[in-house]
Amino acid sequence: MEYKVKIDAFEGPLDLLLHLINSLEIDIYDIPMAEITEQYLLYVHTMQELQLDIVSEYLVMAATLLAIKSKMLLPAHEEEDFDNEFEFMEEDPRDELVERLIEYRKYKEAAEDLKQKEEERGQIFTKPPLDLSSYADEQPKDLVAQNVTIYDMLGAFNKLLRRKKLQKPLSTRITKQEIPIERRMEEVLEKLQLKKGVTSFSELFEYQSKGHVVVTFLAILELMKRNEIIVEQSENFENIFLQPREGGKLHEPH
Repeated sequence: MEYKVKIDAFEGPLDLLLHLINSLEIDIYDIPMAEITEQYLLYVHTMQELQLDIVSEYLVMAATLLAIKSKMLLPAHEEEDFDNEFEFMEEDPRDELVERLIEYRKYKEAAEDLKQKEEERGQIFTKPPLDLSSYADEQPKDLVAQNVTIYDMLGAFNKLLRRKKLQKPLSTRITKQEIPIERRMEEVLEKLQLKKGVTSFSELFEYQSKGHVVVTFLAILELMKRNEIIVEQSENFENIFLQPREGGKLHEPH
């Protein structure tokens, strides 16, 4: 039977669109629909390649983007009555999407502000100070390591898939997950620890099997979630590098 994986880091199609707009430095009030639609479909295709359990709203948004793109390709309506030319205004098909994105961004920024205030409030104690030296090396656990987001990882994975398909086409038939994710996590962490330095994202995908490529990617995401590796990227769309977090341990086999 086929396997599916659900990752909680995806907040929805608007979150993905906002990420693309920020990464591509696009004016949110003047979105180039051809470019944003192409990039969005690339990400959705990558999620499907990974057989992630994405909800239907991603596909609904894809259909919406294609519809807006199609409308913008239609010739502009010419008003014959020039006396009413100022009364007639063709509605921009992007308007509703832009309004939704602006509203979503507003709530997202508010949520981030509240989270920051919560973290700041958590540093305030109303009791005598305790010896917290044993916790000094602990890092907050989050799927986003350093400045790398889940969407950056998906983008890197998409480029990796395209490069491997050019070198040698990957098998498209997956009937079962032959490699347990936990075992692959152990192998990835061991390889990073033996390297004793940063390792390029692509170096971890040494086999051509599609099943191995997918499981390796999911293993990396899980290691990020467990805060056992550090993932860094200097700029958007640049190469991603990984290294084990100090004190990271190999998992005990189940």
